[in-house]
This record gives sequence, C-alpha cells and structure tokens, in this order.
Amino acid sequence: MALVLENVSKSVAGELHIDNISLQLEPGTFNVLLGRTLSGKTSLMRLMAGLDRPSKGRVLMDGKDVTGLPVRKRDVAMVYQQFINYPSMTVYKNIASPLRLAKVDAAEIDRRVREVAEMLHIEDLLERLPVELSGGQQQRTAIARALVKDTQLLLLDEPLVNLDYKLREELRIEMRDIFKRRKSIVVYATTEPLEALALGGNTAVMDEGRLEQFGNTIDVYQHPQSIKIAQAFSDPAMNFVRGEVAEKTVKFGSAAEIPLQGHLFDLTEGDYQFGMRAGHLHLNRKSAADVAFQADVDLAEISGSETFVHVAHNGSSWIVQRQGVHQHAMGEQVEVYVDPSRLYVFNRHGERVVSPGNFQEVLN
Repeated sequence: MALVLENVSKSVAGELHIDNISLQLEPGTFNVLLGRTLSGKTSLMRLMAGLDRPSKGRVLMDGKDVTGLPVRKRDVAMVYQQFINYPSMTVYKNIASPLRLAKVDAAEIDRRVREVAEMLHIEDLLERLPVELSGGQQQRTAIARALVKDTQLLLLDEPLVNLDYKLREELRIEMRDIFKRRKSIVVYATTEPLEALALGGNTAVMDEGRLEQFGNTIDVYQHPQSIKIAQAFSDPAMNFVRGEVAEKTVKFGSAAEIPLQGHLFDLTEGDYQFGMRAGHLHLNRKSAADVAFQADVDLAEISGSETFVHVAHNGSSWIVQRQGVHQHAMGEQVEVYVDPSRLYVFNRHGERVVSPGNFQEVLN
C-alpha cells in the first residue's frame, strides 16, 4: 500500500513547479512536507491526489501505476487550509457526505460519523449548520469528513494555518494522537519548522519544487544536509559565521581562537561556515569555553515570554532568542556568546560537514 513517486516533475506554462522528485511513503506513517510558501508543497500534494498529472515520472499506489487515474477513482481524502464545508448541510450531513456518495449502508454511516465526531470532540455539534460554528469547529468538521472515509491516503494542506494559536496547539496534539491509530499514509504540509517538530513522524524539506531531504523528523532537524535545509528547518532561521580552521584551532574573524574539540576535532584545515541556532546564542557568558562576538543591536522583538534580539556582526544579521522579556536600545553594543559544542559546520559549498550533540542537547 506504499505511495511511490518516481522521478516526478510538473511544469505549468513552461515553468517548473516540481523538479524530479522521487519519494516512497509507507502505510501507517505520518509525513510532513516542510517548506516556505511556493516551495511546491501543494503542487506535490495535487500530484499525489490525482488532481494534477505529472509532466514526467510516475505515481504508484500499492505497486499499481495510478499516474493517469483521476482523484475520484483513487482512495484519497484531502483537507485544505480554508474551512470547506457545505453551508446548507448540518455537521452530521457534512461528515456523512462522502459515505453517502459511496452508497455506504445507513447504519454504517451513522456509526462512523459518530465515531469520528467523538474523536474530534464535535459530537454535540452534529445538528448545527457551519455558520453556527467557530473557525476551529468548522475545521474539525472538515477534518472529520476526510477521516470518516478511512482512505489509504490522507492529505492535509496547512489545515491549521487560519486558526488562532491556542486552537492550533490543541488540534495539532489531537490529530497526532488520532493518526497514530490509523493505517493510512498521512501527508501534512506546513511552512512552520516548530509544527513539523511537534507532529513528529517523517519530514520532507522542499525548496523551489525540489525535495532537499527526507527522513525521520528529528534526524532531519538534527542533521540538515545543507545550509538551505538548516535555514528551512529553523525558526528563527539559523545564524551563520565564517571561520577558518588551521593548526587544530578555528578562528572566527576578530573573535578569539578556540581549539578543535568534541565534534569539531576532526575538521581539516580550510574555510567553513558555522551555523548557530537562535536559541543557542546568549548575551551573557555561560561557560569559559564560550566564543564571544561583538555585535550591535538592531531590534529587540518581544513575543510573549520570549525576546528575539536582532543584532549585526561584521555585516551579518543574527537573531538571539532569549527567554523572558528584555529591552535593548537600537545601536546598543553587546557580546554574543555561543558554546562551541552547539556549532553546525558546513563547507564552502553549503554542505553539512558535522552537526552537534543529540536531539535533546540541541533543544535544551
């Protein structure tokens, strides 16, 4: 029952939207498509669903070539970011609609509708019309309508993007638990790295219609294969500084030299780019091993219980993620510190050479 994309490409009016993607998704797996807007996530989902046909390559489901098979003949359901429900139908009838089209027995329809409504905590809303629902309740209804079909392939295209933060957190947790109990292949598109981490499963990082990396979500986050992937899978984006390795030390411009230790020990001489996640930068020294960089504050952006301090260092813009509320004046001179054990290393071509620690260390 695996979904297989074989060298799939899609061009529209001479413009390449999907560029030679090969991918295999197994039954019972949760798979995230992560990428910025216009990276090709929706285009790829449409090819998976059969809404569009690839210009090149094949789509196989359970070993069968379904490349030319239209969506109505495939075992697939899709949820969009808009709240798409039939306005004249009750919640019950909205959820039941795909089963009625499939001429499922009335008793079975009733059982499945009530079961999925209970999963999504809308069992008390079944007799309401969509206009009587909140945004979160409408999206729960749309998700329930997709789930009730119990399809081989379930596609969710940024389904929570139009909801407020609290509702998104609530639904994200619920969906993760629901999908664990199903044998479907689930594909979930998002622009948000933190959402991909929260959902777990596997992640495919996309950029300009290309598949950059695919694997276990934690592994992709921990070991991005390139600067491009590291940038896409960081929020805020990863910061970078150039460094030169010589005589078993690394020199970062005007910053002090540090000896090659830990995961940096085997670096050969040459120029590298060192990546630093925003949460690993500090404005006060944590240990004697920390590297210090002189920087100027451009902006202190307070967001709830965190402050994102935008600084400039030698013409580069960095973001320091601080816990709590902190005020900084524009132009204020600060020292930015990083523990060398947190550094990612990329070569001059932007390819990862080495990454730090384990996942728990990266997050803490």
